[in-house]
Amino acid sequence: MSATDLLYSDPLAAATRAAAELAKRSGIPHHDIALVMGSGWVGAADALGTPTFECDAHELPGFSAPAVEGHSGKVRSYLISENGKNIRALVFLGRTHLYEGKGVEPVVHGVRTAVQAGCKVVILTNACGGINRDYSVGQPVLIRDHISLTAVSPLSGATFVDLTDLYSKRIRSIMKSADSTLAEGVYVHWRGPTYETPAEIAMMRTMGADLVGMSTVPEAIAAHALGAEVLGISLVTNAAAGITGEKLNHEEVIAAGKAAASRMGTLLKQTIPQLI
Repeated sequence: MSATDLLYSDPLAAATRAAAELAKRSGIPHHDIALVMGSGWVGAADALGTPTFECDAHELPGFSAPAVEGHSGKVRSYLISENGKNIRALVFLGRTHLYEGKGVEPVVHGVRTAVQAGCKVVILTNACGGINRDYSVGQPVLIRDHISLTAVSPLSGATFVDLTDLYSKRIRSIMKSADSTLAEGVYVHWRGPTYETPAEIAMMRTMGADLVGMSTVPEAIAAHALGAEVLGISLVTNAAAGITGEKLNHEEVIAAGKAAASRMGTLLKQTIPQLI
């Protein structure tokens, strides 16, 4: 069976196959933690150091080439040595989004592959719009909870998974201990690719949302369902529609992400050994 057919018919088996190919190519049988880098977050990965392995994601079974600017489509492995610990970090520079029209299985294939490769913690980053008026462009925000407005789940059948602590309180506490300026917020998953209207943003604010973006939630659910702890970090790269009256554009998202990513990369490198 082809990798693509297996991805849709038996997604966990497809992830197992991809993890095995990753181990074969890299010579690294096991990883401890995974990071998915959103738009403009490549600088955060660079701050982790020099990768010990890198390949194009589409060289692994079930993955496709990136379709969005700001997503390089690379998979890297890093050895992070801090505080007497050696941690193997698996980093995805980019992701597949629901708005690409490929279905939910390719969207969550990366995190499922990571868990099958041994990762116990999955860190999901994204670029997002700030709904909360207290947030500023370039500010990182820890995701405390989410609201899904896509009605799409990576799970099917009678798979009932509790999401009360989907975004790990333990990990958020560690991150805030390392940087007390980090805020927490509620993230809304919007399918895209269109940005939201001012009226839709007003609705989201009424619902209790602080942030809005087009990723992260399906991956968080898929990783959590497989037993991984999840940390979500949103980088506010623009004020959401109607907040300032200015129009939204993807170039603004990329530029703001790059400006703040290296700071977050340094923080992640310092805290990752505490997460395992």
